[in-house]
Amino acid sequence: MDWLSSQAVIVVIFALVILYVLVWLIKKLSHGMVRFAKFEPSYYVFRYKREKIAAQGEGLSFFYFVPTTSLVVVPVGSADAPFMLSETSADFQELTIQGQITYRISDPAKAAKMLNYTINLDRHEQIYLSDDPQKLPERLVNLALVVIKGTIKNLTLKKAIVSSDEVAQKAQHVLAENEMVKALGVEILALSVAAIKPNPETAKALEAETREEILKDSDQAIFQRRNYAVEQERIIRESELNTEIAIENKNREIQETRMETERLAMKKELEMAQERLAFQVQQEERNQALVDLKTRNDRAEADTKAYALKVVMDVYETVNPEILKSLTNAGLDSGHLLALAFQGIAERAEKIGNLNITPDLLQSIIAGPHSKPAK
Repeated sequence: MDWLSSQAVIVVIFALVILYVLVWLIKKLSHGMVRFAKFEPSYYVFRYKREKIAAQGEGLSFFYFVPTTSLVVVPVGSADAPFMLSETSADFQELTIQGQITYRISDPAKAAKMLNYTINLDRHEQIYLSDDPQKLPERLVNLALVVIKGTIKNLTLKKAIVSSDEVAQKAQHVLAENEMVKALGVEILALSVAAIKPNPETAKALEAETREEILKDSDQAIFQRRNYAVEQERIIRESELNTEIAIENKNREIQETRMETERLAMKKELEMAQERLAFQVQQEERNQALVDLKTRNDRAEADTKAYALKVVMDVYETVNPEILKSLTNAGLDSGHLLALAFQGIAERAEKIGNLNITPDLLQSIIAGPHSKPAK
């Protein structure tokens, strides 16, 4: 029983201690001594407790006791720092340069050592105890201005106006390699020069000069266009002439070919005519030979007939003419005989006193012995 009583006493005492701690915590919380903090991922937080780092990291959330805690909050997101400055160019012309630096704190520990990023815990808002966080962009801008001024003063007005990209690249490179920037734990993401402008009077003068150059270039372009048009017209005319010459040459070749063809045709026709004439000559020679042969044959035949007739005539000379006449008339018809009778009458007409010939007699003589008498 004594042992159980001892255990009960211990439990009661432990419960009372816990109750006392809870009451103490409630009192502290009621007086604002214990607080809860939650930070965004774009902040790197160092939680110091009794001058030692108790926790660190991005986007932390925790309870802390105000009297013994210090919070160092370093923004690690990208930030922009605009700038503007006036500088004189190499030809003593005033220029206005506008630009912007984009940066981020890549090493929060270095930044926290170089600048005071401790926040005020007495206030519920995130307010820094010093103005060091606002000094960082100013330092970066001042470093960039030194580099930009050193670059601009070596450039003439016209060169500087069109060299904003070159100036920005050079300034970014120098700024990124600067020891102060590295000591601050800052990374230069970009440096841009938006504009490099002269003063209004100089800008008007440049505009007038540029306008004159543009007009001159326009006139030159018109002149070149006209020259180009004339050159193109000359080329077209030359092409047309070359085409005409080519056509004439082609026509001449065609004409020569036609004449050559006609010459060959005439030569062929001449050869054919000569061949035809030679054939006709040969034919005429053959005809002449044939005619000569026929003439000789006819002469020979005529000589034969003449000889035969001479022989007959020689025979008739020895015969009495009356006998020959009788032999001749023996084979004649009545018509021929009447004709011979009339011939004989005509031969002895002087001895005949009167001769009557009736129409019937003439009709019968003309009609012949085979004609039918008229009814």
